Amino acid sequence: MIHKITFIGFAFLLFSCGSDKKETIQLNNIDSITIKEVVGIANIEPLQRILTLTPEASGIVKKINVEINQSVKKGDILYVLDNTTELAQLHQAQSKLATQRAVIEKNEAALKTAQNNVNNAKVNFDRSQNLFNSNAITKKQFEDEQLNNETKKLQLESAKTDLQQSQKRLAELTSDVEYYQTILDKKTIKAPLNGKILSIDIKLGATVTTSTNLSDFAPEGPVMAITEIDELFADQIKIGQPAYVRAQGDTVVLAKGKVILAAPYLRKKSLFSDKADNLEDRRVREVRVQLDSTETLLIGSRVECIIELK
Repeated sequence: MIHKITFIGFAFLLFSCGSDKKETIQLNNIDSITIKEVVGIANIEPLQRILTLTPEASGIVKKINVEINQSVKKGDILYVLDNTTELAQLHQAQSKLATQRAVIEKNEAALKTAQNNVNNAKVNFDRSQNLFNSNAITKKQFEDEQLNNETKKLQLESAKTDLQQSQKRLAELTSDVEYYQTILDKKTIKAPLNGKILSIDIKLGATVTTSTNLSDFAPEGPVMAITEIDELFADQIKIGQPAYVRAQGDTVVLAKGKVILAAPYLRKKSLFSDKADNLEDRRVREVRVQLDSTETLLIGSRVECIIELK
């Protein structure tokens, strides 16, 4: 009886060892699998990201010169805020500037006259001195010419001072014009780059501040897919790796490209977290893929981004 129990136990031991060996082989096979690609959900955005246009000054919307989906060039006027006050201030400053320029012209003419008077007085003084030395004129006549010469010199210095002061005043008024022009320019919102208007978020007559969103703006140029790769595969992402995007749940390739940026750190999910209080303890690495073609993609589309590791 004892021998029978011992045999059964030995057989069970052999079976257990065989099972452990089989599991170990399976685990080794799993570890040896090579990951060829990783998949992440991505958003399609312009390479320079979507810009939010805001005014530099508060005011009331007077003009809207664009429409949704309109292509614009850098410097095109998109919105104009009411600028009646700023325009009046600029005109007033420009008027003062024009007046001051006329004053400068007058002072320049006065300076030229004063210089001529000094030259004439010097000639008369030199002649009088020669005559006085020859006893041809009286001392009083000589002293009168001497006094006239000194007076003309003083008038010349006064004319120079007047011109310098008027020129300084001109510089001040020029600064005023530039200041009021800057204030006026802030009432006009221009396209920062070549691109496309994605939305118009205000209406005519609306009061806006510097924090008001006027439009979403897509700069002209290539687009990219912004995705987040789980920390399990994050260290395998390298710049230059080929990638492509497809619609979620589909196999049709919409566009191809390559990795142009892989964030240098892991962070919490941000692109596709449905709730702000999501406490899932998983870290992700932001990856950006520049795409070669944009014909079949809409900005803001959510797609699958497949990055090829090998």
